[in-house]
Amino acid sequence: MEAAAPGSVTERERAELAGELGLCELALRKYRDAAEHLAFGLEQREALPVAMQKRFEAGQRDAAPHVAKLYLSVNPPDAEVLVDGKALGRTARTYTLFLEPGQHMVRARAPGREEAFQSFGAVAKTEYNVSMQLPRAAVSSAKDAPPAAPRPASAPPPLRPQAPRQPASWPAALRIAGIAVTTATLSAGSLLMIRATSLDGDLSERRDGLNRGAAPSGSRCWQASDRPACADLLRLRDERNLSAGVGVGMLIAGGVLGAATAASFFTDFSFLGLAPARDRIHASPVATGRELGVRIEGLW
Repeated sequence: MEAAAPGSVTERERAELAGELGLCELALRKYRDAAEHLAFGLEQREALPVAMQKRFEAGQRDAAPHVAKLYLSVNPPDAEVLVDGKALGRTARTYTLFLEPGQHMVRARAPGREEAFQSFGAVAKTEYNVSMQLPRAAVSSAKDAPPAAPRPASAPPPLRPQAPRQPASWPAALRIAGIAVTTATLSAGSLLMIRATSLDGDLSERRDGLNRGAAPSGSRCWQASDRPACADLLRLRDERNLSAGVGVGMLIAGGVLGAATAASFFTDFSFLGLAPARDRIHASPVATGRELGVRIEGLW
């Protein structure tokens, strides 16, 4: 008894396995997979028993109402085909594909050719015909051009030395603050002194008007009718004394702050490690036909 050809046995087993798998998927309501495997099994129907053919055909009829059918032709036939980003894993000139209802993207690509895309919405129980042509890719003109001669490497431009940045230090900030506080203190003290002078003038005028006609050795503030006016005089006197006292105090404080700020210009704080020691203040005498003084320059 001669052995059967191994090719025919393998072909039949593959068809039976695909069909049985499709029936299992149909029972699980995986209609697209079921339709695909049943169709693959029926492609080898000559190798299947008649009873098995009828079972597979009945299963295919049950799955058909739930899927869309796509007849796809591709040129060149060796192009790789991807459906929704998943490669089919085989190449052919024509394909019969089953798709679930919804939006799908078919893509084909091949070496040396431009890619082709086709997007469409699939409807159940509907058949579609799609043809995809992949034109040859344009040859880049850069390949035909002669190679460019290599250019000699040039030395990088020399780096320009940068001046070292001066580190920020608190003496400079204190000097600026000292100038600002000194200016504000002297200005406020001057305003208070001006107000005290004005109040003193008002006080003198009211006192002269109140004492007009009184005895040289007495004062009208002893009379009960003039006591309200005397109270105003006392209030003006207190305000004058307060403005004069505060003004004098602020002028003195401003002078002290100004002196301390000016002295800081002549003090080197390099011993604190804030900046290297260097000449910060330059003083030079200046004499002209009208004036004599000292010119001071410095970095602060």
